[in-house]
Amino acid sequence: MGIAKYMIAAAAAVVATANAQAQELRADQAEFRELYAELVNTNTAFSNGNCTIAAEQLAKRMWDAGYSKDDAKVIVVPGFEREGNLVAILQGTSKTLKPMLLLAHIDVVEARREDWTRDPFMLVEEDGFFYARGVADDKAQAAMWIDSLIRLKKEGYKPKRTIKLAATCGEESNAEALNGAEWLARNMPDSISAEFALNEGGGGRVDKNGNRQFLAMQVGEKATRTFDLQTTNPGGHSSVPRPDNAIYDLAEAVVAIKNLGFPVQLNATTRAFLQQYSATAPAAAQKAIADLLADESNVAAGGILSAEPVMNATLRTTCVTTMLEAGHAANALPQRAKAVVNCRIVPGMSTEEAQAAIEKAIANPRVKVTLRKPHRPMAVAPPLDKRIMDPAMKVAGEMFPGVPLIPIMATGATDATMTALIGIPTYGIPGIFYEADGGGVHGLNERIRTKSVYDGRDYLHRLVKLYAEK
Repeated sequence: MGIAKYMIAAAAAVVATANAQAQELRADQAEFRELYAELVNTNTAFSNGNCTIAAEQLAKRMWDAGYSKDDAKVIVVPGFEREGNLVAILQGTSKTLKPMLLLAHIDVVEARREDWTRDPFMLVEEDGFFYARGVADDKAQAAMWIDSLIRLKKEGYKPKRTIKLAATCGEESNAEALNGAEWLARNMPDSISAEFALNEGGGGRVDKNGNRQFLAMQVGEKATRTFDLQTTNPGGHSSVPRPDNAIYDLAEAVVAIKNLGFPVQLNATTRAFLQQYSATAPAAAQKAIADLLADESNVAAGGILSAEPVMNATLRTTCVTTMLEAGHAANALPQRAKAVVNCRIVPGMSTEEAQAAIEKAIANPRVKVTLRKPHRPMAVAPPLDKRIMDPAMKVAGEMFPGVPLIPIMATGATDATMTALIGIPTYGIPGIFYEADGGGVHGLNERIRTKSVYDGRDYLHRLVKLYAEK
């Protein structure tokens, strides 16, 4: 076959495959895919993206579905023109039920084209996966919330409970950008105030073969705090070494951070998680869990479970050194050395307690420990509420029979810390299954299974309607 004929045949095969995929989708799924693709294809990274464009695109879809411009509007804070947010409302009929909030962020982590196999800002469907930055974190859920409200409006559905939506910018950028959820909580609280909120952070997990392992409802999360460790010294010529060396002081401090072990600190969520995990755990872990649940100060039991890094992070506050910087010349004694330590603090422990533990472990007055600001508010653990858990379990049992649903405490951080500012218990909902290896989230070649997206969309739509009636 000649080159030209080969290229024509290959192009035809690609078109045929795309058409076959499109034909396999229900009409409503095809409409969702179009919305999802538009959102993913709109670069919303902080450095060179634009959340406002994405928010405006989503708003237009809601207006086209029948929402007024008062019921779905883009909020742009002066001075932050690229960091717009979308807020929307579907009014309920009940005068007694308080609203619910659907929360998701539309900004994404940075991605460089030269590092990725595919264009990170172009949705690619390949071998049963969607690839692009944000396909999993968090544009899948954001698209599902928008899509669900559009479907409800088109159906003429009148919920008992008012449904609010906030699709916000700035969740991934830490202190660099305006955090939309925080700004709305502090400046437009009525736009998002609710009895409870449904957010990212939960989901589910599949193994490498796509087999569903479990569903998770996030009920609480750790708070993130970053500390600078700094040592200073007059320095001098490297030909005359001195024992009071800024780098040596810092190195000893870093080793102290490595060896710093916070005590196990359980809460209602982690206790419930351990109880459910125990049923499928190895015998040694089962005994350790029983011992720890009986006495969380049992060091031996905590040590057995903490050998696994994720379990260790679930059981206690953790601190880890993430960056180092030292010295000013190859032939000079260092005048300054600096390390960055990132801590993830369990609910119930204060920032001050964490800093005091760091300073005690270092035990060197020449090492100055400073809390970085600004930072997220401290996480507030929502209750393990049956009114939240039961509907999620009901839909899970119908759609994913035999797959356990467990409560988890996230070791990372979400915008639940921002909704907590105005007292909204916020849950990371199940339904969207993610890869056991992380699926490239925050890394290269982010991916999520197409089946996980379409099944998750159906799950969340059914769940929203259940919550809206209770």
